[in-house]
Amino acid sequence: MTPAAAQGALYADLIVEALERHGDREAFVHGDRRMTYAQARDLTARLVQVLVRHGIGRGSAVAALSPHAPEAWLLQAAAYLVGATFSGLHPLGSVDDHVRLCEDAGVALLLVHPRVAEVGAAVSERAPNVRTVLTIGPCELGRDIGAACAAERGGRLVRDPAIGPEDTAWLQYTGGTTGRPKGVMLPQRALAQQALSWLASYGVPERPRYLAAAPITHAAVLPLLPTLLRGGCVVLHESFDPDAFLRTVQDEHISYAFGVPTMLGALVETARAGRYDLDALRTFAYGAAPASPALLEQAQDVLGPVLLQGYAQTEAGGFIASLRPDEHVAGQLTSCGRPAAGVLLALHDADGREVAPGERGEIVVRSRGVMTGYLGLPEETAQALRGGWLHTGDVGRFDERGFLHIVDRAKDMVITGGFNVYPREIEDVLDGHPGVAGSAVVGVPDDRWGEAVRAYVVLRGQPSVTAQELIALVRARKGPVHAPKSVVFVPELPTTAVGKIDKKALRDRT
Repeated sequence: MTPAAAQGALYADLIVEALERHGDREAFVHGDRRMTYAQARDLTARLVQVLVRHGIGRGSAVAALSPHAPEAWLLQAAAYLVGATFSGLHPLGSVDDHVRLCEDAGVALLLVHPRVAEVGAAVSERAPNVRTVLTIGPCELGRDIGAACAAERGGRLVRDPAIGPEDTAWLQYTGGTTGRPKGVMLPQRALAQQALSWLASYGVPERPRYLAAAPITHAAVLPLLPTLLRGGCVVLHESFDPDAFLRTVQDEHISYAFGVPTMLGALVETARAGRYDLDALRTFAYGAAPASPALLEQAQDVLGPVLLQGYAQTEAGGFIASLRPDEHVAGQLTSCGRPAAGVLLALHDADGREVAPGERGEIVVRSRGVMTGYLGLPEETAQALRGGWLHTGDVGRFDERGFLHIVDRAKDMVITGGFNVYPREIEDVLDGHPGVAGSAVVGVPDDRWGEAVRAYVVLRGQPSVTAQELIALVRARKGPVHAPKSVVFVPELPTTAVGKIDKKALRDRT
């Protein structure tokens, strides 16, 4: 057992440190609103009192259904200070999914933005444990959180001293691309490790100005506390629009941003016109889905040497490895870099043995950032954490320089005619074609081959690209086994709420 004196700071302690340290500096920008650290600290202290007044404490569960707003993150911070768990509900998610999450997590208090009040009302009516609804601004659905905070006295910002490092803080649900979402229990020590790892491994500049346009209910929240610990400012966009994003980079002197590859692609296309001054941008971190080498080359040409890739998994508490801007060089763009600070990483075969250098194996992880398990799923937890490692389900290999290359998700592998085919290898070839804007490859049932390789392709503009041309391209680059048996042209690829390509939805089309 770890001695109490050696346990170190919890995530809640880092929140207090960040909000107490920087006084009148600007902490948040949200539309026309600007909030200092002192104001954020005072609001968080009052939110703690609001939660306690409503019976929320250690072991309780809180959720927020809201587009970006400072109150959504500050409520999350307050929940961690009283020892409650927090879950984010994506504003674009379905009522059924939100109700299922609230039931599974036992959510007692729900914060709702008036823009999604109709969805919030349906969720609060159907989720049996939700007994309190607060709203960001006046709304008939519940009490305005601003009015609730104004009625409190404020005071010192402190955490409940009974909270321990293994207490669950963030109850984050998996994206559901391989099945029904599971509640990943990330404790206080995991979130603290996550924040410190970001500071060490992910290019956060001094006094950064961080632009969050991807959902901060998910991966885009990871740089938020590191930004505040550095005395920086978080600029919140409620949705992603490439012109608005680039204009904000220019006007707010944004130095740090995060997005998924689909966002990066849209930014590159918009930035080509040269209408915006992007000189302040030092780091654009991307992750959550694969990015093709062709896209990364275009992004570097347009945005400059600012790209930082993060390979992440919810169960690992965030990012596992990173490819720094200076490592985005020819021949290395298929890599996700080297392990993040504090992460031990290995590749194992099916028997749990480490594979030889250069061979493929399942990526397994040890870190203080790893989850304690899946909520209410002991068998799945034991399977994921067997042998003292977190089993990611991803297949990778190390190159001769020690850089990790993700081959594919083990669950996405196609077995065709007895051969193992990894879709990402095919997608990289297809995405390199100048007429292809994006692709996704899945296996479909086939009487002859068991599974047949099918490619769903989004074309760029109106090119005269044929299925036969793309099949021939893959055959020439990868061989006949990898060549798709069919190509389906689609206007867009389905994505989950957090921007990942939804291959489950594509497989269901068959």
